[in-house]
Amino acid sequence: MDPQTLPSEELHLYNAIKQRYQVAFEPFRVGDHALQLLKITDLEQILEGKDPLKDVSSFPFWIRLWEAAIVLSEYIAAQPCEPGTTLLELGAGLGAPGLMAAKVGYQVTLSDYEQLILEFERINATANKLANVNCLMLDWLNPPEMERFDVILGAEILFRDEFFQPLLNVLDKTLKPGGVVYLAHDVKRRSLEPFLKMAEADYRIAASQRKLKGFEGDKIILLNRLQRRA
Repeated sequence: MDPQTLPSEELHLYNAIKQRYQVAFEPFRVGDHALQLLKITDLEQILEGKDPLKDVSSFPFWIRLWEAAIVLSEYIAAQPCEPGTTLLELGAGLGAPGLMAAKVGYQVTLSDYEQLILEFERINATANKLANVNCLMLDWLNPPEMERFDVILGAEILFRDEFFQPLLNVLDKTLKPGGVVYLAHDVKRRSLEPFLKMAEADYRIAASQRKLKGFEGDKIILLNRLQRRA
């Protein structure tokens, strides 16, 4: 991907980011569908001296393409998409699952909580010529009034238990009647089970697993499908 081919507004964003961080476009492919994702290549630049082992909240989880995001991308790309089907990705980060959904025809909104993340999402959508993608600032603690969606995605978004109830509130506000939520996480994620126990009061939950070669050996990814109870 040649950044100089970006439209002027996205090229301006790209150049501003490049002044602060080492970045590169990297390919990501699912079957016949290929994306170019702009990523930060030097983690130390964005950590700015913070030790994520001492404070996990300081780790910029969004800069990494997690195995769960790969599994979710593969899953959504294989699903039939009716024209006009709307999809929201929560905690989208680089946006791989949502962008892959846009590739196969969904009307996609990528959301996250920091302006810098939204700039990466916007550049990635534009670099892949995906006009059916919007980017939205979404704070789960103070969500704006927004439309409801047919499908909601989330990959590795359950790191902190204080956000369980806010996440459920967001799902309640943004999922259409009859809509479906897909969540993908490392099966060892300790926060996953307590969140699902909270969610099962209002949602029917199904699960499947997939083994994927990861950065630190094989990973088992749990894919949960949530639908609101009648």
